[in-house]
Amino acid sequence: MVALHDINKQKPLLDIKQLNIEGFDGEKWSSIVKNMDMKLMRGEVLGLIGESGAGKSTLGLAAMGYTQTGCRIASGSIHFDGLSLTDAPEQSVIELRGSRISYVAQSAAASFNPAHKLIDQFAEGPVQHGIMSYTEAVEKAIDLFRRLDLPDPENIGFRYPHQVSGGQLQRAMVAMAMATDPDIIIFDEPTTALDVTTQIEVLVAIKDVIKELNTAAIYITHDLAVVAQLADRIMVLRHGNLIEAGDARQMLDNPKEDYTRRLLAVRSLGEEKIRNEKDPNVILDINGVSAGYQKGVNIVQDINLRVKRRKTVAVVGESGSGKTTVARIVTGLLPARGGQISFSGERLSPDLASRDRECLRRLQMIYQMPDVALNPRQKIKTIIGRPLSFYFGMKGKEVTARVKELLGMVELPESYIDRYPAELSGGEKQRICIARALAANPDLIICDEVTSALDQLVAEGILNLLQRLQNELGISYLFITHDLATVKAIADEIVVMYKGRIVEQGLKSEILKPPHHDYTQLLLSSVPEMDPDWLDNLLEERAAA
Repeated sequence: MVALHDINKQKPLLDIKQLNIEGFDGEKWSSIVKNMDMKLMRGEVLGLIGESGAGKSTLGLAAMGYTQTGCRIASGSIHFDGLSLTDAPEQSVIELRGSRISYVAQSAAASFNPAHKLIDQFAEGPVQHGIMSYTEAVEKAIDLFRRLDLPDPENIGFRYPHQVSGGQLQRAMVAMAMATDPDIIIFDEPTTALDVTTQIEVLVAIKDVIKELNTAAIYITHDLAVVAQLADRIMVLRHGNLIEAGDARQMLDNPKEDYTRRLLAVRSLGEEKIRNEKDPNVILDINGVSAGYQKGVNIVQDINLRVKRRKTVAVVGESGSGKTTVARIVTGLLPARGGQISFSGERLSPDLASRDRECLRRLQMIYQMPDVALNPRQKIKTIIGRPLSFYFGMKGKEVTARVKELLGMVELPESYIDRYPAELSGGEKQRICIARALAANPDLIICDEVTSALDQLVAEGILNLLQRLQNELGISYLFITHDLATVKAIADEIVVMYKGRIVEQGLKSEILKPPHHDYTQLLLSSVPEMDPDWLDNLLEERAAA
């Protein structure tokens, strides 16, 4: 780690001065990043934080001399190890990417090629750059997979992306970025898809690699507790402007700006929610359900849980525990091999194709990764408007009016109606997914990590929105998440899953109160705190236990 007082004594590895980046909205160019200055030293970790749309990812990509489609560098300079990334030949900059500068994207599922095995995609970069042979790349991959605590590290690389969980895929992407021992790694929300226990393993691996290789890193996130474990310095962005910058410890202890204080404030939604208890009937009843993807192998076993009307049941557990598999079973995407599911007292057909339109309307799902859930070729009006046409027969102006109303409900401007998904931030895309689910006016929504891509302030707004809709419309939620802060805020009941089985379930007040099941205790103790020493102290405690 680099001490703040040493920064001005070194030659920056990355030096950005007066950078202005613009985006084209179809009519005019507008500023995304404004007059930004940033320095990064060898071995230093710089945390970029701010709400969705603040310009964090845009600035991170600019550190590679890259801008997304529809964006341009309007002015300013970017120098990496003395080379101007804005003036150098394009081929010279391309050769740096993936060799000396690596990038870990926010959505691994959208970044991997589904037609190729993980090991081949890992080896592609180092082999093409002439850094190592394919055989050497395979050996390096296995070593990194092991260090990142991926299961069966010798063989998992020979799977395709769809054959591993979202958390495992994200760790595979972190391994790819580390393949060439780069000078800088840009981490763009690398742990958003990970459960808290897996997140710790990844954070430890990241810290170790940075220390061992003297690698610099830009860590982009909205999870301030994670930043606290890694960053030497923090820059706070909002609407493309630098709000505050400084030593991480000093900023966490004593932020100067009001906006920074708001970001650092612990999310606090009311523990006791106002409920209309007139109809306590069970809307979803899962009895003894087992299912799997391979013949004879069950991913989940003997699942029993109930969701009542106007209630929220949170399903928590580590990556690969079977949480999303349960969601796929309920939606009919993965027919159960045994057991029974009832919806509003009626037996639910295990196969999606056998369910009628009204059943489809009443049971909606919001997916974990909006990048792959939204059609990139369709405008927002079409994406949100399709359920309105399909379920209610709306047309023309009626669809337009309702889409604008739904955009307002998820706190997006009406002007977004004519945008494409690529023109939105990760958090904005997820809000479009929520609006699309709401368009069907459902009775039950399965929320699969719906706030994992959102910054703290936007996530709080979404959770408040979901609670308000529940009180007003009587919607029930099956809420799949690894964020225990979210569980505490929104859940009525909690179901804890481990290796495909339910190990504990009950009212929130019961599950979160000691004594806990051993695995529940592990989850609770793994939630990062806003303390730069928390991770190191936790590892010492576990080593001594």
